[in-house]
Amino acid sequence: MSARAISEASGKRLLNEQLGVETGAGTCRFAAFESGDSWEKIENAYPWLKTEKLVVKPDQLIKRRGKLGLIKVNVDLETVKSWISERMDQEQKIGKASGKLKKFIIEPFLAHQQSEEAYVCIYSQRDKDVILFHHEGGVDIGDVDSKASRLEVQVEETMQVSLESIKTTLLTQFTGDKNLVGKFIQGLYKQYVNLYFTYLEINPLVVTGGKVYILDLAAKLDATADFVCRAKWGEIEYPPPFGRDAYPEEAYIADIDAKTGASLKLTILNAKGRIWTMVAGGGASVIYSDTICALGGSDELANYGEYSGAPSEQQTYDYAKTLLSLMTREAHPNGKVLIIGGGIANFTNVAATFKGITCALQEYQTLIKSQNIKIFVRRAGPNYQEGLRGMRDVGKNLEIPLFVFGPETHMTAIVGMALEKRNVPNEVEPAESATANFLLPGSVSDGPQEASTKAEPAEITPTSAESVSAGQLFSNGTRAIIWGLQTRAVQGMLDFDYVCRRPEPSVAAMVYPMVGGDSKQNFYWGHKEILIPIYKSMADAMANHPDVDVMVNFASLRSAYDSTIECMEFPQIKTIAIIAEGIPENLTRKLIKTAEAKNVTVIGPATVGGVKPGCFKIGNTGGMMDNILHSKLYRPGSVAYVSRSGGMSNELNNIISHQTNGVFEGVAIGGDRYPCSTFMDHLLRYEANPDVKMLVLLGEVGGTEEYKVCEAIKSGKLKKPIVSWCIGTCADMFSTDVQFGHAGASAGADEETATSKNAALKSAGAFVPSSFDELGEEIHRVYTELVKSGVIVPKPEIPPPPVPMDYNWARELGLIRKPASFMTSICDERGQELLYAGIPITEVFRQDMGIGGVLSLLWFQRRLPPYACKFLEMCLMITADHGPAVSGAHNTIVCARAGKDLVSSLVSGLLTIGDRFGGALDGAANMFTEAFDSNLIPMEFVNKTRKEGRLIMGIGHRVKSINNPDKRVTLVKEFSKENFPKTTLLDYALEVEKITTSKKPNLILNVDGCIAVCFVDLLRHSGCFTKDEAETYIKTGSLNGMFVLGRSIGFIGHFLDQKRLKQGLYRHPWDDISYVLPEINQ
Repeated sequence: MSARAISEASGKRLLNEQLGVETGAGTCRFAAFESGDSWEKIENAYPWLKTEKLVVKPDQLIKRRGKLGLIKVNVDLETVKSWISERMDQEQKIGKASGKLKKFIIEPFLAHQQSEEAYVCIYSQRDKDVILFHHEGGVDIGDVDSKASRLEVQVEETMQVSLESIKTTLLTQFTGDKNLVGKFIQGLYKQYVNLYFTYLEINPLVVTGGKVYILDLAAKLDATADFVCRAKWGEIEYPPPFGRDAYPEEAYIADIDAKTGASLKLTILNAKGRIWTMVAGGGASVIYSDTICALGGSDELANYGEYSGAPSEQQTYDYAKTLLSLMTREAHPNGKVLIIGGGIANFTNVAATFKGITCALQEYQTLIKSQNIKIFVRRAGPNYQEGLRGMRDVGKNLEIPLFVFGPETHMTAIVGMALEKRNVPNEVEPAESATANFLLPGSVSDGPQEASTKAEPAEITPTSAESVSAGQLFSNGTRAIIWGLQTRAVQGMLDFDYVCRRPEPSVAAMVYPMVGGDSKQNFYWGHKEILIPIYKSMADAMANHPDVDVMVNFASLRSAYDSTIECMEFPQIKTIAIIAEGIPENLTRKLIKTAEAKNVTVIGPATVGGVKPGCFKIGNTGGMMDNILHSKLYRPGSVAYVSRSGGMSNELNNIISHQTNGVFEGVAIGGDRYPCSTFMDHLLRYEANPDVKMLVLLGEVGGTEEYKVCEAIKSGKLKKPIVSWCIGTCADMFSTDVQFGHAGASAGADEETATSKNAALKSAGAFVPSSFDELGEEIHRVYTELVKSGVIVPKPEIPPPPVPMDYNWARELGLIRKPASFMTSICDERGQELLYAGIPITEVFRQDMGIGGVLSLLWFQRRLPPYACKFLEMCLMITADHGPAVSGAHNTIVCARAGKDLVSSLVSGLLTIGDRFGGALDGAANMFTEAFDSNLIPMEFVNKTRKEGRLIMGIGHRVKSINNPDKRVTLVKEFSKENFPKTTLLDYALEVEKITTSKKPNLILNVDGCIAVCFVDLLRHSGCFTKDEAETYIKTGSLNGMFVLGRSIGFIGHFLDQKRLKQGLYRHPWDDISYVLPEINQ
């Protein structure tokens, strides 16, 4: 969404902050008050409320408040309080909308004469900004469009107006201080541009006392410019239109949407409604709403929303969970229906997104069953077979009424089923032409066809250079540069080229400034691998590939403008496709201006692109290879279409391929308010091409471009039969304004409604069906007439060559298998969230497992009891450090002082760990365990090791003794005695200690030995391990792992300490080295 309304308070705050004193603007003083606010706090924050006469009015995007009696003027604070109290949270009907008044704005009353009021309005159009001014203002201004003076500002690099032009164009009838008002309008327009307003109306504007005051204000901002204007805007709230409450769930989805490249939208229309939708695609979401309303479901339609642009499994899960939480909040006596619909996806992995939905359905199984909720699913696109299979399985496993359909079913047929307007057929299993089948020659055959109506070209003929130069954008010799490392899209383009029998790949190179330097990337051309260069510099790419004339720009919304402007500096580029959604309108309009000046055709922004069967496809257009073959996009047909929606372009490919001989060319111009190329740009190209026999136009609510098509039909510019339909007819049935998924899909006037456009197109001579459901039938009817009249001559089909499937994609579809190179059983990062031994990371924190709990999961694959986790943490804390003199810490310090990095220094210390330092834990555990299990009494164990000439691991200390005990050992012993079920091996080791210390007081059970024997007791007696498991963990080094993990903490500490102290290179002193050289006679 781009143009979004803001509250009057927000608009006045912005102008207060940005309009300088040189503009003559008076400060807008105001106080916002809403339900739940404290009058005491408001009065303390704005002392003038108590001393001045006031004006109060609701601030909820309500038009003509004065006419509706919703303004109270020239009153004191007590009257304001009373006025607000009478209206706060009270139901109010305005036009078709009913809602509660909850937010008010209070301002000082400005005493002035009627003659001091004026009117000013600024709004944006495709090629210009328009400034309207009228020397009279107020509620009775009337038809301002016919009265006001008008100044048009053409789109330029720097958009500004001169004071002189304002005076001579706008202020001719104004009798007041023209210099003052002129400077104000000049400054106002400057901020209109700088702050990315799309609409700004002030009525009245009051000129009095040498200042210009803004009394009433209505404004819209380009919400996509947030990344440009955040510092100037601050926090901006976009309130819902009056009559529709703002739900926290809407804000939650909007927040997810802002943090992802995908598109996630949710608007609650009627929280108590029984018809809920979860639709993939901006265009498809509008069509589903249209169909629901057309079938009489407008009063029960609960929400509008869409998810598209390949959201992740987690994002789809969050969206579905939010929707289900709203849907199941209150039962409906007639039950509810959930329509999970969508067109044929271009690049979204249907199975991955459906996994998120099915997880949410599983969570809400009980409520779905108890509230009698039926679910209807229709989807297609990459991996749709697996996605639909998963949905079917969920329905069966959860025992919920869930009906699943694929591309064999019309996109909106499930709406009629859900609303009981048509029977629910037996679910159709996936067709034989499944995703895997395009590996085989002839796999795309649909069986017998009607030769009398299906016109199949016998061969793919290259588009002539003359026709390309005459306005056609692509041929089977078109070469393109791709901006961005979109390897999947590039491979898709190459596979399309191959199946179209192009002589060479359409992708010449890729450009990405973030790469370290020029390189090459391997791709497949049929069965063989080829290398495509990647350039850091666009200039280098253009210089090395002079045959390129198309740029496919996958840059993000932040860099798409700059990269497109740079691309247009190269005369060889004739066509650019901009994929990014969310480019600010001011930047898009400059792109349009530049493209016109340089005679470059720009498709987009916010588009999937376009396709010319047999010749060239842009990026992900047309989807996966199975859809390309199924829709016969590998060879040209006779029908050319233009659409706003990229997602719906694939649905059009499907419809046209089934109802005609196929697509000749199709372009999705993009869903923004100002697409760089228009419907007429492409329809005129199609009109001029003799190979195109009929046209299809899929328009939508918002804008007026479709009326230019009407005029072209009437004037004879468009002579070929054109089937058209404008989506968004449901908008007429909503009581409040709804911004649909596309930025441009919102009607600002009656003529912008889809209903008005459809009527105008039909009146002009276009073939307009009664609904989208009948679009395919209308296309088939017109096509059949063309076949009968001989305009289209049927030809036999030539099957395309088989295209191998990528290994990774085939594996994802479950078509192949191979032994894994690695196996893991402790951690899984692939799903919705990270799993430690099967436990979600959120649960790890929610249950406050701590480091000990994480170790129990990752090291032992189970939940250990709290005392065991505490023991593990104690071991780490005790072994963390033992001073700088020990060998490991010493090595770490020497490395750090030699200028080595943290990892190198840490490794240097860790490499000293062994039998002599730190590595005694495993040895001690093995020795004491072996002796104990052999039934050796402590004295026999000591005598045996002495006879064998072995030291007892875990016994002995350089400093500590029986008289100077190691406090660390005391802590471990006491904890184990108090918390462990049994300490048999610890007791055994303490008996051994009695014998060894009787001989020498420092032969104590040291910290390594104490931890080792206690660890064995934990493994053997906690009840969490079998005997074999306990032995395995002892033998595989888990005890030494405790020391390594713990001591790493200390080693890192020593490294950081040396860096903090800025210690220089270490050199060992001579006087601490005993030089013993051999005496050799000279």
